[in-house]
Amino acid sequence: MIIHHIQKENSILNKFISEIRDVKIQKDSLRFRRNIERIGEVLSYELSKQLSYSSINIETPLAKKEEQLLSNDIVLCSILRAGLPLHQGLLNYFDDAENAFISAYRHHPNNDAEFEIVVEYFASPSINNKTLLLADPMLATGQSLVAVLEAIKKYGTPKEIHIVAVIGSEEGIEFIKDKFPENTHLWIAAIDSELNDKGYIVPGLGDAGDLAFGSKL
Repeated sequence: MIIHHIQKENSILNKFISEIRDVKIQKDSLRFRRNIERIGEVLSYELSKQLSYSSINIETPLAKKEEQLLSNDIVLCSILRAGLPLHQGLLNYFDDAENAFISAYRHHPNNDAEFEIVVEYFASPSINNKTLLLADPMLATGQSLVAVLEAIKKYGTPKEIHIVAVIGSEEGIEFIKDKFPENTHLWIAAIDSELNDKGYIVPGLGDAGDLAFGSKL
C-alpha cells in the first residue's frame, strides 16, 4: 500500500483538521460537515496528481488549445453515514464520477467492547476495471474498510483503488496494509498514534457521524 500522509507538510489543511478536532468548534454541525467537505476537496486535489490523463483539443474564442484531462472511469464509494460530507468534497472535484454507497456499522453482540462489522446495504454501478475511490472519514481499526472490500467484490474488480480518509490510526493502517492490493493508495489527512479500548482513535475527534448528523439511538 502506498500511503500519502498529507498533513506531514503544513498547509491550509491544518485549519480544517484543527477545527473538526476542537470541542468548542466541532459542535457546530454545519461547520463540521463543511470542514470535512473541504478536507475532501484537498485530498481530491492531491489524489488527482496520481490519476491518468489524455490530450484533448478545446476551442477558445481565439484559438485551439491542447489540454490534459482525466481519463479514469471513477466510481466514488462512501461508507454511510459519516462518509457523506467527505463524499461531497470528493464529488465537488470529480463531478462526473459514478457513485456508490455502502452501509457498515459496528455490532456489539455481547454489549461489550468486542464488535463485528455488519454490511447491510450497497448500491453501486459496476466497478470492474474502473478507478475506485473508497471514502471513510475515520480509519480506526480498519475492519470496516476490509468488510466493505469483501462486500464489493461481486460488483467486479477495480483497476485501481484509492482509499480516502480524514483521520486514521497507525494500528488501523497497519491492519489494512496486506488486506488490499499492493498498488492501493491511501490518501489520509492526519494520522494519530492510538486506539482506546473501544476502538476509537485518540486524540481523534469523537464520532464523526454524530458530529455531522446528530446522535443516533
